[in-house]
Amino acid sequence: MSLFGKIFGGGGKGGKGPSPQEAIQKLRETEEMLTKKQEFLEKKIEQELQIAKKNGTKNKRAALQALKRKKRYEKQLAQIDGTLSTIEFQREALENANTNTEVLKNMGFAAKAMKSAHENMDIDKVDDLMQDITEQQELAQEISDAISKPVGFGEEFDEDELLAELDELEQEELDKNLLEIGGPENVPLPNVPSTSLPSKPALYTAKKEEDEDDMEDLQRWAMEAM
Repeated sequence: MSLFGKIFGGGGKGGKGPSPQEAIQKLRETEEMLTKKQEFLEKKIEQELQIAKKNGTKNKRAALQALKRKKRYEKQLAQIDGTLSTIEFQREALENANTNTEVLKNMGFAAKAMKSAHENMDIDKVDDLMQDITEQQELAQEISDAISKPVGFGEEFDEDELLAELDELEQEELDKNLLEIGGPENVPLPNVPSTSLPSKPALYTAKKEEDEDDMEDLQRWAMEAM
């Protein structure tokens, strides 16, 4: 069985292939295994290099054997690097394919749902319905306009006659105001009071008489004192 057959567990011709999720998981496990193999080989290469340096002058044969093992490990490491690159590319392709599959699946569900939603819809019926709605809206607007118009209850008047009558009323009011303002000769003057004003206040007269009596008493006292 091939390496990829072991990785994916492939069976006979009639065997069912793994799902994308299973294949992706297997590839990740293989990447981890090869990464650990890389780390092991890198350590072995470093060890063989140290052995070759140590025996370079003392034991030439041991040094050469260490360098040969180092070359084999380096070749294996290069092969693993190439394999990891291939597996990483395949894993990314599977992940993208799996994502696209899920996207397409969901889009298929959405398309079916939309189809189910439109199953009982007919474009002609929709057009007829929209036309009916438009007609009803226009009718409602006409009704609103008719209701909002003022109603005369059958009485019609000539607007020119009404304006002429209004002008006459305004002219009469203007003439009346002019007559009230322009007729001062008809306004009676106030009457002159008939009651005569007092010549002098009574308090002033009484005060003056009191002062004259005081003056006479003072003169009489002065004459007796002489």
